[in-house]
Amino acid sequence: MSGFTFSAEQEKEIENIFAKYPFKKSAMLPLLTLVQRAERRVSPEAMVAISKKMDCSPAYVQSVMSFYTMYHAEKVGKYMILFCINISCQLNGCDKLLEYTAKKLGIKVGETTPDEKFTLHREECLALCTEAPMMRINDTYYGDLTEQRIGQILDSLD
Repeated sequence: MSGFTFSAEQEKEIENIFAKYPFKKSAMLPLLTLVQRAERRVSPEAMVAISKKMDCSPAYVQSVMSFYTMYHAEKVGKYMILFCINISCQLNGCDKLLEYTAKKLGIKVGETTPDEKFTLHREECLALCTEAPMMRINDTYYGDLTEQRIGQILDSLD
């Protein structure tokens, strides 16, 4: 098992993160996010590295990480697509659009494309009911979806 180390740039960012919080453990989510964005997952080795920074056990890091759906132990695609499946999106056809997206990408929900470009997941609620049906790709929200709009969005991503 190879080790995980933070880059010099990440070390500086960690210092800035810790400066914002009165207690180290309060910075857990920002550190998990830092690793998730860089590595597209939070590996067991990264959990150990985070635990050392936070003066806690790797098990504690894993317990926090596994609570949130935005963190992944397995590598995800460059673009994480989350489809809202809550009631507003259900009433506006999200199931059909999710099926369309999976077919367009050639994968099933929960899978990653072979080129590791896209991962497709359901998400219980993305809190943008006024624009249902909607999805989030990484940190960008897209509402009022149609098959045509989804196709354009996916085709625009490098």
